[in-house]
Amino acid sequence: MNPTTLGTELGLALQPISRATVPHEDRDWLPVLEGRHVVLRGLRPSDAASLHGLLTTPEVTRFVSTPPATVEAFERFIVKANRQRSGKYICYAVTLKGSDTAIGMFQIRETEPGFQSAEWGFALGSAFWGSGVFKESAQLILHFVFMTLGVHRLEARAAVRNGRGGRALQKMGAVQEGVLRKSFVCNGQYFDQVLYAILKDDWRASREAGQAAVVLH
Repeated sequence: MNPTTLGTELGLALQPISRATVPHEDRDWLPVLEGRHVVLRGLRPSDAASLHGLLTTPEVTRFVSTPPATVEAFERFIVKANRQRSGKYICYAVTLKGSDTAIGMFQIRETEPGFQSAEWGFALGSAFWGSGVFKESAQLILHFVFMTLGVHRLEARAAVRNGRGGRALQKMGAVQEGVLRKSFVCNGQYFDQVLYAILKDDWRASREAGQAAVVLH
């Protein structure tokens, strides 16, 4: 997956990056997660324009919390997210290897002290659905959550009607544990949500069955 070629095919302007240009503060507080085709790094205010363009489309926002409505609002969201990075909330930008354009994001929130339990959420530009970007990014996030943060139980919620999101979680090993009735409001409508969870022991067993290793920097 060459980012320049893929960007041209999708009509996107993907900005090249060298490792030396990654700001020092990103390397300090949050490890970069690098796979074969994607690199996950800390969010930066400069990501606001690309994230606003990719994550505010109707197909993306159909079953997720309403994203910031403007580029400026996205900038404020990113600044606030980075201020919360005290160990209880983490937000990663998804980029293609060789590019510095943010095309999606993952959020991790502590739900029990010491990150014994956590919740994750994600959004990816629809142009990258089905490309393998989500799967590889999610594998990196799971490795970070279980091996670096030491999470025992990782939860996620997806609207019952969000079949794509539910299938994506199940492919990553998430188990459906119940339905939360009318627990999520989107565009003025209440939705039932499915509660999914991945346990560290189950994730570790799946890795031993053949999942690829990751590189942390």
